[in-house]
Amino acid sequence: MSWASTDGVRRSMRSNRSSGTRPELRLRSALHRAGLRFRVQLPVPGNRRRRIDVAFPRLRIAVYLDGCFWHGCPQHPFIPKRNAAYWAAKFAANRVRDAATDALLQQAGWLVLRIWEHEPVPDAVERVLLAVRTRRAALERSSERGG
Repeated sequence: MSWASTDGVRRSMRSNRSSGTRPELRLRSALHRAGLRFRVQLPVPGNRRRRIDVAFPRLRIAVYLDGCFWHGCPQHPFIPKRNAAYWAAKFAANRVRDAATDALLQQAGWLVLRIWEHEPVPDAVERVLLAVRTRRAALERSSERGG
């Protein structure tokens, strides 16, 4: 038995992108317009099967743009009525994987920013800019001290 309740659902779910989504492209475009340069879909250090949506490797900043549906947004909770048990388990597993990825990156000295798809792009850009400025300043201070 397939996980999909119908052939139409299967086709719809298979067509969903894991990266390069419209919200992700809007955020990346706005970050670029703000003068930031970054890597896209960088493998997570310590787990090459996972990827960072937007990465600033030198500063060790990882930015994830999480979709409300897939990552269990607390403001927009939704569990489909069909196959409810499957979807509840799927969303829970996604949240566990996200937390494990965050922990892995944080242990390696990365700052992890999680942005919800419903967050206004200017607000998200401001959060990223603040993190970049803070990390750059800390990096400059440590290089001045010879560290």
